Amino acid sequence: MKRFTILLLLVAAFSSITLKAQVTEGEKDLRNLKPDTIEGWKKGGMFALTFSQVSLSNWAAGGENSFSGNTMINIYANYKKGKLTLDNNLDFGYGIMKQGDQDIRKTDDKIDLTSKFGRKLSKNAYIAALLNFKTQAMPGYNYPDDSTEISNFLAPGYVLFAAGYDYKKKDWLSLFFAPVTGKLTIVNDPILSNAGAFGVTPAVYDPNDSTSILSPGEKTRLEFGGYFKGSFTKDIMENVKLSTKLELFSNYINNPLNIDIYWENTISMKINKYISANLSTTLIYDDDIKIDIKNSEGTVIGKGPRTQFKEVFGLGFSYKF
Repeated sequence: MKRFTILLLLVAAFSSITLKAQVTEGEKDLRNLKPDTIEGWKKGGMFALTFSQVSLSNWAAGGENSFSGNTMINIYANYKKGKLTLDNNLDFGYGIMKQGDQDIRKTDDKIDLTSKFGRKLSKNAYIAALLNFKTQAMPGYNYPDDSTEISNFLAPGYVLFAAGYDYKKKDWLSLFFAPVTGKLTIVNDPILSNAGAFGVTPAVYDPNDSTSILSPGEKTRLEFGGYFKGSFTKDIMENVKLSTKLELFSNYINNPLNIDIYWENTISMKINKYISANLSTTLIYDDDIKIDIKNSEGTVIGKGPRTQFKEVFGLGFSYKF
């Protein structure tokens, strides 16, 4: 029994030494490789969960109890072999807030999936094709009216396919120009599609009966135009990373100068291994999205395209994988 135990210890010790030597040699080989020469799959991601809370009791200055939480998930899976590349990225965000006696309200809701295939032409130049899908997970309401639904899953949903030229600088810069682009807007909700929300053709009602629909609203709208996407991700100082993404789309057939804009910025500040702070902003302009226009007294006086802006700050738990 003692001999068997000693033998096991010797085998374990030898295996440990051999494994350590192999890892060391592997590390040396990896150090000698340039990032551009590493082939195969590269996968990873980030998960962040942030909270904020205010509790008041007999507070002379006034105020309301509040609670909010926000989650962000980013997953990527990129592949490279020879002159071929495939970049896949999923961004998901969802946030809620409860203030005073109000019901829980949504503060953030985003699903953004992108896949880009490229073939290398020169050092930093690729011919590429991109497929993008955007939507949200849960219904949205016209607060403080929490019964009127103004958005939902696939209402809207956007599917975009583009083919063109991609300039890439390692993993931190991409400038994608696509003169051939198709954009499909989906409004898979009968109430919203009948109202002509998000640019689809609205329903036709009986002139003698406003509740009778002669022709239901379209649930899809197809556009053809040009597309640009620029993305930049890099550490701007120690433990501080800046990520920015700008998307522009011009409809060749209808008002080509009214360019759709989607601009997203995120600053991630790492405090320690599991604690971080994140600040993100999103700016959207879409000529086909009509938003209530209010006067100084808050009365709705019409509808029209407006610049949309959202800012989210969070401090909490984060984990990279």
